[in-house]
Amino acid sequence: MTQISLPDIFVLLAFLAGWVTYNWVTDRSPWARHGLSAAMNEQRRRWMEVLSRRELRMIDTAIMTGLQQGTAFFASSCIFAIGGCFALLGSSRRIAEIAADLPLHNRLDVGLVEAKLLGLITIFAYSFFKFGWSYRLFNYCTILIGAIPMRGDRDDDPVRMEDAVRRAALMNQLAATHFNAGLRGIFFGLAYLGWFLGPWVLLLSTSFVVAILAHRQFFSAARYAAAELPVRK
Repeated sequence: MTQISLPDIFVLLAFLAGWVTYNWVTDRSPWARHGLSAAMNEQRRRWMEVLSRRELRMIDTAIMTGLQQGTAFFASSCIFAIGGCFALLGSSRRIAEIAADLPLHNRLDVGLVEAKLLGLITIFAYSFFKFGWSYRLFNYCTILIGAIPMRGDRDDDPVRMEDAVRRAALMNQLAATHFNAGLRGIFFGLAYLGWFLGPWVLLLSTSFVVAILAHRQFFSAARYAAAELPVRK
């Protein structure tokens, strides 16, 4: 019967806590409004306002197509990753033998390897559902963009125009939120791979991923550019 050691339980809880905490800090905490995601949400709102003043909106259609294609690519990648993990389940014994030869492990049984692989499958499945829902929301956003009145109708019914712009911007922001959640799932899935090398490697890889994501979210040149702040060299 598979037994998980106390260090494994501790670092697995730390991994989950790091993921949940990072999501909260990025999306719901008081610091969220200073992050890259919040800055891009503001730019998405401005995009819809500019769109409402255009006569021809082919450029906006091209942008939406690019967003949908990127989301579909990551969703497909998650499906391939899930399939690869299921294939690895048949090689659990071999993985356990390889891991046991490393100095980071004293013992690694087949059942524990299978449990870790199932956890990795769960992470990629979570990301797939996030990307799938994001793709659908981007599709809804294209419909809402199509429902935005033309520029010539702006003065005739400004309230209707403002409501249409607000709905399209909100749908675009929601799609981006789920896309970002799926992308974080992939990043944390990469950190999770450290568990196959040992519990303390998982702790190290999780800390490394959180540090990278936090830097990109709050201190990167991309964040300063999106927030219209002086870019740090």
